[in-house]
Amino acid sequence: MPASDDYILEIIKDVGLVTDAQIESVRLVAESEGIGMVDALVHEHVVSQMQVTQALAAHAGMETVSLQNLTISQEVIDAVPKHIAKRYKVVPVFRHNGSIAIAISDPTDLDIVDSLHYALKCEIEPLVAPKEEIAEALTRYYGDAEEVNKMMQEITESQIQVGDGAGTLDTPLGEEAGDDAPIIKLVHLMIANAQRMRGSDIHIEPLEKRLRVRFRIDGEMTEVDNPPKRLQASIISRIKIMANLSIAEKRLPQDGRIQVQVMGKDIDLRVSTIPSSHGESIVMRILDKGILKLGMPELGFLSDDQATFERLLSSPDGIILVTGPTGSGKTTTLYACLNIINRPDRKIITVEDPVEYQLAGINQVAISDAVGMTFPAALRAMLRQAPNIIMLGEIRDVETATIAINASLTGHLVFSTLHTNDAPSAVTRMVDMGVKPFLVASSVRAIMAQRLVRKICPKCRTDYKPSEYEISSLELSEESVRTGSFYKGEGCENCNKTGYRGRAGIFEIFVLDDQVRKLVTEKVTANVLRIKARELGMRTLREDGIRKVLAGMTTPQEVILTTMGDSH
Repeated sequence: MPASDDYILEIIKDVGLVTDAQIESVRLVAESEGIGMVDALVHEHVVSQMQVTQALAAHAGMETVSLQNLTISQEVIDAVPKHIAKRYKVVPVFRHNGSIAIAISDPTDLDIVDSLHYALKCEIEPLVAPKEEIAEALTRYYGDAEEVNKMMQEITESQIQVGDGAGTLDTPLGEEAGDDAPIIKLVHLMIANAQRMRGSDIHIEPLEKRLRVRFRIDGEMTEVDNPPKRLQASIISRIKIMANLSIAEKRLPQDGRIQVQVMGKDIDLRVSTIPSSHGESIVMRILDKGILKLGMPELGFLSDDQATFERLLSSPDGIILVTGPTGSGKTTTLYACLNIINRPDRKIITVEDPVEYQLAGINQVAISDAVGMTFPAALRAMLRQAPNIIMLGEIRDVETATIAINASLTGHLVFSTLHTNDAPSAVTRMVDMGVKPFLVASSVRAIMAQRLVRKICPKCRTDYKPSEYEISSLELSEESVRTGSFYKGEGCENCNKTGYRGRAGIFEIFVLDDQVRKLVTEKVTANVLRIKARELGMRTLREDGIRKVLAGMTTPQEVILTTMGDSH
């Protein structure tokens, strides 16, 4: 017979896990939620499910096991038929000398052990595991395999081109080749398809009646074939296991990393989970190491802007800022800059949150607030390492900004990012943080705002006549319309029928000279700085976008949408 709630409550009280006061504090929760007192204590984080499990196991003289990060071989799973495992809510863990170690949730229910001994005709070694972990493992290893295999076949036939290697799935890093459960294959195939379709992110979103899967391709969300809703728990658990996250924790956000091999290539994914109304939502960001090899032309720099920026990169000291909203390619630009100036005679240190790409020859420091490794603390420490060049992932507060400025004034070249809409606004943003204007004026060499626009697919590019709306919105001259070459993509297999393939940057480079520095010390507004910058020859984001339209890189519509808030 399973243990009663009161019996379990007495056991965890006896071992000192809870007090009478704590029990009374959750009584209202138990009544309102319609759950037992033990479940209420776990729900309110008074005790963990594993602590309850360990107390029960110790009381019964049994050992505990965590199924959370355990990979169970298919041979062991096959030893216990699906109908038996699901009927008794148990999971086999390993086999040894003719006996089977089986995880159970209630060590007081000895009838389960006797029933399993009779049904499996072998000795049973009971181990105790949290019931949530057993439930997850049951779904993971005894899920609807036939349905998963059928879906995988449909995905393979509809999305993967046979013969060119696309979608080829290799053994996940850190796992044995024999681990071929259907859910595992399905998750890995999802990652392979995202890589094949050039996705930068995989979004797995539990909705009320379905599980939606979308890839972000060239900045746009694209929905792909959705797994059945009933597989939601299995898929989410599998991803969390791959990312070394707790499958028992479903109420708090978690972050992790995954490494797999696709088409013989190592792929890194940054995983983020967050609780939502209908389950945990997961985003996996695919970290493409190919960006580390990008030169400035590949980023979207035209020759004159490239010359300007390369001249700035050769500065011996000062601060160079890259600004823009989240997803505008700031980090990619900074990595490309470091790659250009990374030489054996220079010491480069970065402080990032988190470290996304490993750069050869560069010292990279990861931020960890939990242990006190904040941006300011890391920055102070790295200055004692005597670097030539420093890269800060982001200037977030006045303390970080002040240390970065002091570093730039003592002979260091500092790169960092800010979240502002245009380049001149970065100056006033730092002043608003609390940095003294004369420090900003004396340290900042240049600020570059950027956005990303989609590039026209080269395989389906065709001539295009811009509409009156596009001409007026971009303020194109009659001569530009008459002499310029305008293109758009018709849509083909190469670009997933979108007409675009890949993205490039459009830039606004604001170089601070003596006139601008004088204005900064006078604490003028961003608008005054912008007017002065324009007088000195700064091109706005929209103007740079127009140049790239006329160069045949992108479309008028793309520039209009991307620079909607740009005053020009």
